Amino acid sequence: MNTQHDIAEAMQRAINVFVRRPDMGLHDDAAGRAVWKGGTRVTTYHDSGLHMDTDMPRELGGTGDCVSPGWLFRAGIAACSTTVIAMIAASEGITLDRLEIVVGSQSDTRGVLGMHDNDGELINPGPQAITMDVQISAAGVDAAVLRRLVEQGLHRSPMQSALLRHPPLTVNVSVDQDMAA
Repeated sequence: MNTQHDIAEAMQRAINVFVRRPDMGLHDDAAGRAVWKGGTRVTTYHDSGLHMDTDMPRELGGTGDCVSPGWLFRAGIAACSTTVIAMIAASEGITLDRLEIVVGSQSDTRGVLGMHDNDGELINPGPQAITMDVQISAAGVDAAVLRRLVEQGLHRSPMQSALLRHPPLTVNVSVDQDMAA
């Protein structure tokens, strides 16, 4: 595990490069690949070879023995925010004793099922509300400083930014004609 000093040094090296070459900051992120395995089970893959299975709960036809895609989304938000806050703390020389983020959401399962509300409107399948509970502590550091770290971290978190700014989504579909007929 990298130390606070290692993280701060790495961040400063990256800043120095991007000051000289801002064009190097924009890059394609590692793609997330998902392959359907049957039923509602899907295996997600990272370019590094890491993979994780997802499945729906039994009530929706899954096995319930894996995390759901929605949970993976919430865990990603929590992990991304936690990482960025820890990076900012390291760059400011603040040694954190604890940093834990829990992201929850409230969703209407009827939306995933394609159901309509009483007015005939399609129910939104996405989260209706998302909550984030942050627990943070650092010995000898004022609470206002820690709150500022959290606020900065949320503004610099890529996943938080995607939620708030709604980047454009381009969908490309290819159909295997031999299999489709």
